[in-house]
Amino acid sequence: MKFFIDTANLAQIQEAHDLGILDGVTTNPSLMAKEGIRGEEAIMKHYETICEMVKGDVSAEVIATDFDGIIAEGKKLAALHPRIVVKVPMIKDGVKAIKWFTENKIKTNCTLVFSAGQAILAAKAGATYVSPFIGRIDDGGWDGVELIAQIANIYNIQGFKTEILAASIRSPLHIIKCAEVGADVCTCPLDSILGLLKHPLTDIGLAKFLEDAKKTR
Repeated sequence: MKFFIDTANLAQIQEAHDLGILDGVTTNPSLMAKEGIRGEEAIMKHYETICEMVKGDVSAEVIATDFDGIIAEGKKLAALHPRIVVKVPMIKDGVKAIKWFTENKIKTNCTLVFSAGQAILAAKAGATYVSPFIGRIDDGGWDGVELIAQIANIYNIQGFKTEILAASIRSPLHIIKCAEVGADVCTCPLDSILGLLKHPLTDIGLAKFLEDAKKTR
């Protein structure tokens, strides 16, 4: 399973990269605004900077919700760097745009997916990635990880090549559960990734080793 970091914060991207496990980055307008990045020129430059920091795909989201607008924005984003993946919302014109991008060799990430039916449409249109938002699904009283499992089963049966990118990750446990049920990618906040490092027995064991090491000097 690939690890993407879900942020526009350059320091966090660098920290995940330095850990040696980073495969890509996902961003959105909310994450850009959180870092104080506003205006088309500044946003485009920020995407370019991120692409130079990582070796994997970088999802850059369109703002438009109409077909022509999505295509125009997506073409501009894709022209920034070969690693850019155009992030398109799961709406009618979004599906049409994903099909157009696929036919024109532009990678896409279908975002805001909350059902298996939506995931089927994204795959049929040729999306590179489909992003089910499992944390938000959990918030509504359903099981986000179960949706990942359902989509993985359907894609396996039908032979769809679209990669399942588990999004809206809230905890290290989410990452583990998504790996168990067949997610191809998890996109996570840095805290969730670093949380995988932690276990109290590791801390106890390390403290014991260090204490014993002092006795050998």
